[in-house]
Amino acid sequence: MNNSIISKNCVIGKNVTIKDGSIIGENVIIEEDVYIDYGCIIKDNVHIKRGTFVGARCILGEYLVDFFDDMKNKNHPLIIGQNSLIRSETIIYGENIIGDNFQTGHRVTIREKSDIGNNVRIGTLSDIQGHCKIGNYINIHSNVHIGQKSIIKDYVWIFPYVVLTNDPTPPSEQLLGVTVESFAVIATMSVILPGVHIYEDALVAAGATVNKDVPKEVVVAGSPAKPICKVSDIKNKISGEKVYPWRYTFDRGMPWNNVGYEQWAKNNPYM
Repeated sequence: MNNSIISKNCVIGKNVTIKDGSIIGENVIIEEDVYIDYGCIIKDNVHIKRGTFVGARCILGEYLVDFFDDMKNKNHPLIIGQNSLIRSETIIYGENIIGDNFQTGHRVTIREKSDIGNNVRIGTLSDIQGHCKIGNYINIHSNVHIGQKSIIKDYVWIFPYVVLTNDPTPPSEQLLGVTVESFAVIATMSVILPGVHIYEDALVAAGATVNKDVPKEVVVAGSPAKPICKVSDIKNKISGEKVYPWRYTFDRGMPWNNVGYEQWAKNNPYM
């Protein structure tokens, strides 16, 4: 802990590593087996649960805009779930709740008042603009922008350079977030316009501009996006086998890994 500054009223568990140049603020809780790399800033009211790694030069508990009224940090707690992996130079604002097994790439930004579930991965340089609801087992790849008031449900894939917008008449104060239902896939460089609802198992093709709701199990493509087929019509270009719904053919990183979705779902009837 040489050359680090640690407030007196912190709670630090066993087997915690805090590397040089880090600053730990007031009312911080760091549970056991946490590793904080060089030059991190952990601001007030942050709770880091056990087994988490925080990469170099991260800022956790960043100030909200009300700090600038009087240059005083208000009580905006941040909770980071256990066994998380937060890579270098990520910035996470206060007033967020993040679940277990969370992962970021480098230089991710997460603004305030979001609720993020378990087993969520957010890729390098992605920007979560706050006031969002993000479910479990979500994969958000690099350079993705998630606008305020977005709702992303469980088992969604969002690929690089996707933008979820929220302002129907920019600039305005009337925001309409995008809703993405479970098992949907949004491919690279797609833009989803404000208030659009993408339903379960839908597929948005690469480069699409989506200005209307996407029905369940439908593929849309183009600008503006239009339905082109059902997801069940798509086949693997190499094997010729059906690909979608993807949960029956892909299991890496999913709770049904090495079990199969059908067998797993029998024990999880809520799905």
